[in-house]
Amino acid sequence: MAFFVSHQTFLQFFFIFVEFRLIFACMLMKFEAIVLRNTIFGDQKMIVDLFSDTMGSVSVVTRFSSSAKGKIKKQLFVPLSIIEVEVDYRENSNLQKLKNASIVIPYTDIPFDSYKLPMSFFISEVTYFAVRGENENKALFDFIIHSMEWLDAVNEPCPNFHLVYMMGLVTYLGFMPNLNNYKEGDCFDLRNACFESKICGHSDFLDATQAAKIVLLARMNYSTMKLFKMSHNDRNKIVDVLVDFYSLHIPGFPELKSLDVLKQLFS
Repeated sequence: MAFFVSHQTFLQFFFIFVEFRLIFACMLMKFEAIVLRNTIFGDQKMIVDLFSDTMGSVSVVTRFSSSAKGKIKKQLFVPLSIIEVEVDYRENSNLQKLKNASIVIPYTDIPFDSYKLPMSFFISEVTYFAVRGENENKALFDFIIHSMEWLDAVNEPCPNFHLVYMMGLVTYLGFMPNLNNYKEGDCFDLRNACFESKICGHSDFLDATQAAKIVLLARMNYSTMKLFKMSHNDRNKIVDVLVDFYSLHIPGFPELKSLDVLKQLFS
């Protein structure tokens, strides 16, 4: 026996189906993240680029308030802020809707220190371009968080911090050179991230003197870097080398706007 459905009944079933699709297509998700960049547009609207502990890179859109009673304030999204966010997550969307946000770890020194603040601007710019598009990587997330907590807490000058951070970040991005292959007098091939006993057949390499400085830098950490003395000029040459190194291995890694300001620090 044929089964006929009226037009009205069909529409009712159709809208129920669509409603269920919408319910399952989006869900509220809560996670910790670090702010990498914010872009204000329109009337008190903002796109915030985050790197999270469970989702990797994620971009959210929100409306912020300038009033004292507003729930979401612009100050929450200063680059490198460590926050907890709640988003209306849609799997097939490149831009998620932010529902709520709060500070997880407040900085007590970085925003007020004339050296740490511009250094943090540089770190946020490097990190944004280095990790955009990255999937979940808890070890990478923990490294970034630990680094920023260390920078906020340290109470002595740390002019080599950005260099050690950039070299440490390379470990999680997958192009850290193998130091076990290094021999005194080797050159460093920037393209292939390896040490060579003879000069490379291209221009993207470091001579033996510069290569030795990269080895030295790779063996530093935040606690020991104060023991390694560098001139202002050497420090700036090394950061240029590291930026070139990133550019060769990260597609679309651009010239950094914050680099010139950074180079003026600790002169």
